[in-house]
Amino acid sequence: MEFERDLQRLVEANMEEMLGGVRFLATEYSTGPVHRGRIDSLGLDEDGSPVLIEYKRTSSESVLAQGLFYLSWLVENRSEFEALVERRLGAEAAERVDWSRPRVVCIAAEYTRYDLVAAGMSHHRIDMVVYRRYGDDLVTLELAVSIAGGCGSLAVGRSERTRMASPVRRTVSDVLSQVGGEVRELYDELDARLLDLGEGHSVELQHYVAYRRRRNFACVRVLAQAQVLVVFLRVDPTTVQLVPGWTRDVRRIGHLGTGELEVRIGSMEDLDRSMALLRTSYAAAA
Repeated sequence: MEFERDLQRLVEANMEEMLGGVRFLATEYSTGPVHRGRIDSLGLDEDGSPVLIEYKRTSSESVLAQGLFYLSWLVENRSEFEALVERRLGAEAAERVDWSRPRVVCIAAEYTRYDLVAAGMSHHRIDMVVYRRYGDDLVTLELAVSIAGGCGSLAVGRSERTRMASPVRRTVSDVLSQVGGEVRELYDELDARLLDLGEGHSVELQHYVAYRRRRNFACVRVLAQAQVLVVFLRVDPTTVQLVPGWTRDVRRIGHLGTGELEVRIGSMEDLDRSMALLRTSYAAAA
C-alpha cells in the first residue's frame, strides 16, 4: 500500500468480515498523556475478547513490540475499554467483555523470522497477518502465525485490583480437574477430533474453549454436575433434524459461546454421531 493509513482505513471499514467477527470500536485511540501513544485500531471479537490491531505498510520488526506495548496499557485500563464498548455496542456487550485472552493482531506486508520466533515465545494471544495487494482492486489477508497464549494471568494495575477482587469464576481446566475420568477422556477425544479437522486451533477463554479457523467453529463447555460436554456449533438449526437431549436450537436462547446449534455429548457414541455436524461447522468458519 502507498500509505499505512490506506490499509488501516480499509480494514476498519470491513473489520468484521476481514478479521473474522471482530467488531470495530475506535481508530487512533489515545492512551493518554502519561503513556503517550495511539492504538491504531480497537475492536471486540465474537468471544468478547478485546482486540488491538497494529498496521505496518512494509515489513517491520517493531510492529509486534508496539502491539505488546499497547497491550500492557490496555490491561491496566480495563474500565476505560469497557466504557468504550458500552458507548459503541451497549451495556450487555460491555458486561460480557472477557479479559482472559485479549488479542494483539499485527498486519504487515511481511515479517522477519525474528518476529515469528518472538511471537511464539510470548504467552500472549497474537495473530500475525500478512496483507497482499493485487492490482488496484484486490487486497487479501493471510494468517502467518497465530499464538493462542498461555494460561498465566495478565498483570493489572493497582487501580484495577480492588475492582477485580470478586470471586474468580472456574475455567474449563478447573472444571475438568474435578470431573470423572470418563468425562475427561471424552473431552480429550473431542479436543483431538476438533483439531484434526484441519487448520483450526483452540483458545481457552473464561467460560469455554473456542475452536477457531477465521471464526469460531465450536465452543465447548463442561457441565460437571451433568457429566456432559456442551458444544455450540456454527450450524443452521433449520437444516438439522433436532433430537431432544442431543441437539437444540439456541438462536433465541442466551448462552455462553458462539453458534446457533447446541450439541450435548455424554458418550463416545454421541461424539461419533456428532462428527458430521462438527465438520459442517468447521467448513462454515472458513
